[in-house]
Amino acid sequence: MQLNFSGLRALVTGAGKGIGRDTVKALYASGARVVAVSRTNADLVSLSKECPGIEPVCVDLGDWKATEKALGGVGPVDLLVNNAAVALMRPFLEVTKEDFDRSFSVNLRSAFQVSQIVAQGMINRGVPGSIVNVSSMVAHVTFPNLAAYSTTKGAMTMLTKSMAMELGPYKIRVNSVNPTVVLTAMGQKVSADPEFSQKLKERHPLRKFAEVEDVVNSILFLLSDRSASTSGSGILVDAGYLAS
Repeated sequence: MQLNFSGLRALVTGAGKGIGRDTVKALYASGARVVAVSRTNADLVSLSKECPGIEPVCVDLGDWKATEKALGGVGPVDLLVNNAAVALMRPFLEVTKEDFDRSFSVNLRSAFQVSQIVAQGMINRGVPGSIVNVSSMVAHVTFPNLAAYSTTKGAMTMLTKSMAMELGPYKIRVNSVNPTVVLTAMGQKVSADPEFSQKLKERHPLRKFAEVEDVVNSILFLLSDRSASTSGSGILVDAGYLAS
């Protein structure tokens, strides 16, 4: 499926590593101008070498004021991917206030804030747009030591639907992708125990975890006009896990 995003400007959060980084590279290769947002400047420097001409923005999206300062004047954006997230693994009884607040500020509140900025710009310009929230299958199923993370992703499901309902009249579509474990640096933390990882893989009907490329392809589909009638939905990139 060849997609062409020429003439469009995209913004990707969590762009320094993993799914976000590969999403930037795929959009860039498909002709989009890309604003890449990460809190790690070294990642943005190396990404800029791979994709000359992208617009790097270094900011901690868990900081509301800093985010407003960095992105409040970001200019016209047609496509938004809210991918920034932290997965702070703790048993439920050991989750601290700091863990909880950090999880919600980065995983959920930043998507809320950046979407407000971008969507308002789309409305002011009178143009359609597409927003993709990178969620997780743990929005729907439990997983050990991920109580705070799972809760942010469950909330993201309702945020996606609420945004789709309110922004739809402006021709702005909002969807999510909900992957299983993806073997990025974050995903490897979740599946670090080899025995647990093998048992978990066997619970997937396809007997595998998702590849980064699988998730990126779903994001690109939802950003594109190929999904023109899809809004308020989530694509499960879970190797069949929820069916099991």
